[in-house]
Formats: sequence, C-alpha cells, structure tokens
Amino acid sequence: MNRRDLLLASLGAAAVPGPLASAEWRMQPPWRSWRVDGDRVARWLVELSRFGTTPDGGVSRTGFSDADVEARAWIQPIMREAGLEVAIDPAGNILGKRPGSDPTLKPLLFGSHIDSVLNGGNYDGDVGTLGAIEVARLLAEKGYRNRHPLWVTLWCDEERGLTGSRGFLGQVAADELARPAGAAGPSLADQIRKIGGDPAAMAGYRHEPGSIAGYLELHIEQGGVLDQTGVAVGVVEGIVGIRSWEVTVTGFANHAGTTPMDQRKNALLAASEVILAVDRLVKAMPGRQVGTVGRLQVRPGAQNVIPGEVEFSIEIRDLSTDTLDRLWAEIRGAVEPIMARQGTSWAARERASNLPAIAAEPVRGVIDRAARGLGLSTRSMPSGAGHDAQNLARIGPMGMIFIPSVGGISHSPREYTRPEDVTNGVNVLLQTVLQLDQAAEGAVR
Repeated sequence: MNRRDLLLASLGAAAVPGPLASAEWRMQPPWRSWRVDGDRVARWLVELSRFGTTPDGGVSRTGFSDADVEARAWIQPIMREAGLEVAIDPAGNILGKRPGSDPTLKPLLFGSHIDSVLNGGNYDGDVGTLGAIEVARLLAEKGYRNRHPLWVTLWCDEERGLTGSRGFLGQVAADELARPAGAAGPSLADQIRKIGGDPAAMAGYRHEPGSIAGYLELHIEQGGVLDQTGVAVGVVEGIVGIRSWEVTVTGFANHAGTTPMDQRKNALLAASEVILAVDRLVKAMPGRQVGTVGRLQVRPGAQNVIPGEVEFSIEIRDLSTDTLDRLWAEIRGAVEPIMARQGTSWAARERASNLPAIAAEPVRGVIDRAARGLGLSTRSMPSGAGHDAQNLARIGPMGMIFIPSVGGISHSPREYTRPEDVTNGVNVLLQTVLQLDQAAEGAVR
C-alpha cells in the first residue's frame, strides 16, 4: 500500500490531505493522540453558569439581557488566552479567529451560543461554545499550524430566532431591526448595539454560499435517545424543517343551558377532533416526523356559554420537505368532514416555515470516524430542535455532534450532561476539526 492509500484508509475518501501536509503527518499524524482538558471545560461551565443563575440551579440569560452582556464580557478574555483574535461583527456575534497557513483556503467555523431561554439549563449552547474555545486553546498549546483559517463563533440571540447566524448571512431585514427584540422594549437594532454590534453596517454584511470551508457545532442532544441507548455520540443527519400554523375554528356562541345538543355549533368540540386527527395522522405515517398542538385559546371562555371560536397552533417537523407537505395535505383533508359534521368552519394561517438543513454526508463521515477512533459508539440521528447550524448549512458543508442529555431534559434547570460526555464531545470536535483542516480543498462538500 502506498502513502496515499495509507492516508485514504486513515481519513476516508472525504478527507484527502492537502499539499502542505508533512510526510510525518501522512504516515502517523501526531495530533491523533491529542486530547482536550475536560476539567478545564467543566470549570468554565461552572463559571459561566453564574451569569443569570436562578435559585433552582438553572440560568436565565436571554439574548441581550444584562446577564448575557456580562457573560460575553467574561468569555472574550478566555478566547484571547486561547490564541484567538477576537472581534464583534456587525450582527453582534463574537468571532475568534486563528489565521491559516494557506491563504487560498476558506475558513473553517465551529462554535455555538451562550444565551439561554428563561429559567433554562447550564449546557444548551454553552458546551459547544466552551468546547470550541478549548479546541482552539489546545491547538495553540501544541503549536499546531492549521492550513485553513479557524474561526470560533459565538452566535448572539440564538434562542429567540437565530438572530446572530441569520445576521451573518445578511438575512436580518431593516424592518426587523426596527421592531422590538421580543414582545416589547428596545428595538433589535438597539439591542445589537448594546452587545457591541453595528446594525447600521448590517445591510452590507453577508457571507455568501461557498464562502466557508465548513461549519461544525457540538451540542447536547436535548432529547433522550443517546442517554436511553447508552450511545456516546450522535452524528446528526440534519436539522428538521418546521412548519407551523395558527388555526381558527368558528362556530356559534350560545346559551349552554337552552341550546339543544343537536342544534349546537361547538367550536371547541370541532377543534378537539382536529387536534386528535393531527396526532393520529402523524403517528400513522411511517417515519420520524412529529406533530404538536401546543397552544389553545377558547372564546368566550365561560362555563355557561357554548364555545363560539377556538384558536390553536399546529406544528409539524421532519427532515423531509415532502413528508411535511404530505402531512399537511392529510390534515387538511381530515378537517373538512369534521367541520361539516359539527356545523363549523375553519381557517389556517401559516406562521413559519423553516426548511430542513441536511448535514453534509462527508462531514458526517469524518465525525463518525473521529468518534470511533476515540473508542466511542455512534448513532446517526436527526436534530428535532433548531440550531444556528441550519443557517450555516446554507453557505457551506455543515456537521453537528450530539452528546447525551441525562433523562432527555433540556430548557430546564434540571438539564444535565455528565462531565465525561462533555469531554468526549469536545475530543470528537477536536479530531474532526483537525481532519477537516488537513483535507484537500473541495474534498468535503
């Protein structure tokens, strides 16, 4: 077997070495044995959890809050200590850059976010961000000469709408900047200024498709599959598409005591049948799609009045756009006879539509090989939650690494990932970054 075949056997066909790879690396790259400092990451996680801490052990560090501002100020010196050139881009993202040795190569990005939901946990986003900084720090300590520019990315305001990563792509419009960032309060532009961004420059700030070599994100699973099966690492196939509707069922509000049962037009009764139909149809279709009715409002909402109007949400998620389209067609088909039978009518307004974001297959292969090279079991799986990675997938090859969430709990003070699983995930991220950095330009798509 020649040297090229040896290399292909070690990396796989998706990761061919570039011309700057040394002969020593080709035969036995020393970085294969490098491991991160898991204790350091664990300490950082504890320190970060102080910003926005809640009495029950969780965090409330929503995007642009004072706690978020303080946490961002705390993390930037740590990024600089890791040898990164740190700056805040116009959208408010913190970018830590490590120059590459080959000026012809595009940057390889990896990171996550540190904002949280209200009364959330200490791991969602934090693990991926601090893990990325640890990777950069180890590379600096080892004196590694990366070929690609490496960018550690800390995306702002992930939880309320992936604001930072959308801004990175130039997809935050002027009218959105003028509106409050949330239910009320300062405009999004003012909030971005608060964290050091420059909303006035966002109109001309965008990264186009093909402008990056790739994007990696380490994240807790936020579900229970890995924890239940005992698998160490999830190799994410893609991030599900989401379609959601606001549905209104209209009947006739009338006296609950004087209106005979056979003369009623009960909007709540009709809506209840629709909700049951959603559950039945989603379960009946083969696949891993999910459907949820999570909000219900009944009017007039009095015990002695037949409900005349009901509003509720329908949300469906899957990796396949075709599956989402078929499901919605089946739901619509089931609603019409319900309305006719109950003497009611309905209308549906689509609120949001996020397309699925498929992880690049070669990147998935590198993640899988990196994990197995560390002696870790793997499982291919979708992400049922949204992540900044779904936006980055629009401009370059994307991959995500999942590690177990104990009990499948997330967005809760009880969110927990074991320290050894965090260390495993950061080591997989390290080895994946190294393999992709050594890959020939264009080999990973």
